[in-house]
Amino acid sequence: MDDSAKKINDGIKNIAELKKKIETSADRPITEIIETLLKGAICLKSSDIHMEPEENGAKIRLRIDGMLQDAAILDLKVFQKIVSRIKLLSEMMLNVSNRPQDGRFTAPINDSEMEIRTSTLPSKNGESIVLRLLNPKNLIEIEGLGLREDLLEIFQKEIKKPNGMIIVTGPTGSGKTTTLYAVLKGIQNSEIKIITIEDPIEYHLNGISQTQVDPNKGFDFASELKSMVGQGSGAVSSGGKGYDFASGLRSIVRQDPDIILIGEIRDAETAGIAIQAALTGHLVLSTLHTNDAAGTIARLMNLGVKPSDIGPAVNVVIAQRLVRKVCKKCSELKQAEKQTIEKMEKGLKNLAKKIDLPKIDSTLKISSVKGCVECNSTGYKGRVGIFEVMIIDSKMEKFILENSSTSAIEEEAIKNGMTTMKEDGLSKVLRGITTMEEVERVVGE
Repeated sequence: MDDSAKKINDGIKNIAELKKKIETSADRPITEIIETLLKGAICLKSSDIHMEPEENGAKIRLRIDGMLQDAAILDLKVFQKIVSRIKLLSEMMLNVSNRPQDGRFTAPINDSEMEIRTSTLPSKNGESIVLRLLNPKNLIEIEGLGLREDLLEIFQKEIKKPNGMIIVTGPTGSGKTTTLYAVLKGIQNSEIKIITIEDPIEYHLNGISQTQVDPNKGFDFASELKSMVGQGSGAVSSGGKGYDFASGLRSIVRQDPDIILIGEIRDAETAGIAIQAALTGHLVLSTLHTNDAAGTIARLMNLGVKPSDIGPAVNVVIAQRLVRKVCKKCSELKQAEKQTIEKMEKGLKNLAKKIDLPKIDSTLKISSVKGCVECNSTGYKGRVGIFEVMIIDSKMEKFILENSSTSAIEEEAIKNGMTTMKEDGLSKVLRGITTMEEVERVVGE
């Protein structure tokens, strides 16, 4: 941003304050309005800023803790100037408004810079624009993910293995990338070579070689993976049009990775190469879109991976979701209703046999949300993960060879000690971290 955009710092405490600042700054320079909006979004820990033109004004909304909240209404003329400025910063075509565009720019935050991904979309009232805020402060340690002590112990054991595959699964926005980056932060050291393939690179990590796919240059997950593990086929040129076997082999000699992170397994070719990498001495980290841990097996098979390769290659599957945490300032402990107690007893029956849990009886008290200025009247502030961790040991490996049914695999995994996301969520309700309503919103009743 130009000189008029000063360093972004703390100051805005809630949505109401941001609304007042934005709606009273219409006569200020556009750069100042954008700065105020970014400052507010960062202070409120927003992941995205949505700007949507309507007939009588442009609606500004922030995604906070996974939920969109109204922030302000802007005059359409002011909004159009903001769109033009953001498109300029993002190196988009200013004269194109009838088709989507993507871009990015950086904004100063105290002593560092934050990358902002931008996306425009034409609509009947003009271009809508979404800003994804890639705040480096969102990078956390493994211990901060919200894993229960028993699951954290399993996870830390798995990431220390020299080879195999760790798959994190869940829908968009479930925290998969955050988990993988936490793993990289936990295992990165000067004695190992880590290479990532991402679409796009979200956060820059020191000491790690990060690459970004670029379909326009014929550079994709599969071809780049081939170059890393020596499985390349196809033509290679300095223009980046692909890799053949020889150049792929030369690449592996030059790069020699110990750990490979694949942003997402999207196709059969990438899945096959990732599995082969895991089987040939590399630790591979990646993500899939499935509803639960057991569904990962069927998904890999659908991508053409042989059942006989899944067991030896995959070490562990982590399925996850994010639930909102109750606001510490305004939440209250209240007597649980009879129906809630019954749900807790039934839902935690199996988990209670495996770990120590607070007592569930007629005197049970759980957190109740209220809402205050601190949490923008939502009753929640911050999020935490809920997880299920499925270990692929020799017993499960044999079972996978004989059964491809997701329900059968899940049943066997539970029999072998896996706890479900629902159970993990209920255990966090029991400990006052979140609410029953929030867990049911995320994983169902």
